[in-house]
Amino acid sequence: MGSVSLKIGDGTARFKRATLCSSAVNILMLFSVITTNLFALYAFTFSPKQHLDNLFHHPHRNISLISQHVSLIIKEIDSSQRKLAQMEKELLGYDTLDLSRPNLAAELKLFLQHHQLPLGKDSRTGITEMVASVGHSCEKSADLLSQYMSYKVSGPCPDDWSLAQKLILKGCEPLPRRRCFAKTVPKPGLTSLPVSLWKPVSDKIVTWSGLGCKNFNCLNSKKLSRDCVGCFNLTNGYETQKYVKARSKNDFVMDDVLALGSGGIRIGFDIGGGSGTFAARMAERNVTVITNTLNVDAPHSEFIAARGLFPLFLSLDHRFPFYDNVFDLVHATSGLDVEGKPEKLEFLMFDLDRILRAGGLFWLDNFYCSDDEKKRALTRLIERFEYKKLKWVVGEKTDAAGSGKPQVYLSAVLQKPVRI
Repeated sequence: MGSVSLKIGDGTARFKRATLCSSAVNILMLFSVITTNLFALYAFTFSPKQHLDNLFHHPHRNISLISQHVSLIIKEIDSSQRKLAQMEKELLGYDTLDLSRPNLAAELKLFLQHHQLPLGKDSRTGITEMVASVGHSCEKSADLLSQYMSYKVSGPCPDDWSLAQKLILKGCEPLPRRRCFAKTVPKPGLTSLPVSLWKPVSDKIVTWSGLGCKNFNCLNSKKLSRDCVGCFNLTNGYETQKYVKARSKNDFVMDDVLALGSGGIRIGFDIGGGSGTFAARMAERNVTVITNTLNVDAPHSEFIAARGLFPLFLSLDHRFPFYDNVFDLVHATSGLDVEGKPEKLEFLMFDLDRILRAGGLFWLDNFYCSDDEKKRALTRLIERFEYKKLKWVVGEKTDAAGSGKPQVYLSAVLQKPVRI
């Protein structure tokens, strides 16, 4: 399941799925309620025989005694609620970063401080202070985060993009800002659009630190993912034919899909876009596409940017930083297959639905179905959104790595309905 982000205090709280631990919290709460009620019943009903006369002859004293019992019960309930709330925070894992932790980088402490507005309360927003936005899951990676925030102010930043990505993949997102200068890489030979879309990218204009391969020839010889086999080869191979020529019934031709769009397709969002070829083909058709990617095993972001396209360095656990109903098209491949509980994919799908406008197209492109149950689960999830099925193809393809074993893929073009 994905995470839900909520502004609390000095950062972003991330709520995990209710587990056996949270069930234990519910049991404790129930036990606390039962105990306090039994205590109240005892306080109101118990009366020793030797004090019966006093109770009848001194009613004011009796009322005072009852009031004391009631106050004690309220205090016990309040104390129990505070303890249970703290236990639930610890179990769910959204507590605040402890700035008193020893060996925490000074820059991290400074960034996380609350900064009062110079003129007090802002009349438009109602806020009185500026609060840093840092993922609360960073608490679990505080040592790595402190390492990331250890640098010389106004000096060069460490060459640690891989450390930043490791934190992001651990749920520490967004990362804090830094007051240092990022490493620059000279980029000679860049060309303008549309030439840049298919011009081979030089090995010298990207960062190779932290990667196993040190050139694009090495990358093109590897299967980086199901959707990126030789995807950095822009001169020959299938990448030059992708979305223009179909190799199987699961491969939809881009012009055929665009013809299905009502109201025109102008802007789109691509998830797990590999080397940016989907966005490049769309750019040739005057459609602007933002490509969501991370630099897992390859310099995806720099390569996409070198082609004159827009890379978005963001994990799929993060809420998409777009307003509602803005995209005409959302394109996703097997990169949509997030690991974990089924609810994690549900959170992701609902966020994609949020940013897609009514009448817009959701293009599911060669989604790998490892078994029939996965295909059925995805089908049931899609049907919950009540999208109109414009195209729906389930077919087998040979593994791109050359194993020869046929695998099941689902491709679909779906149209978002108007919801009132």
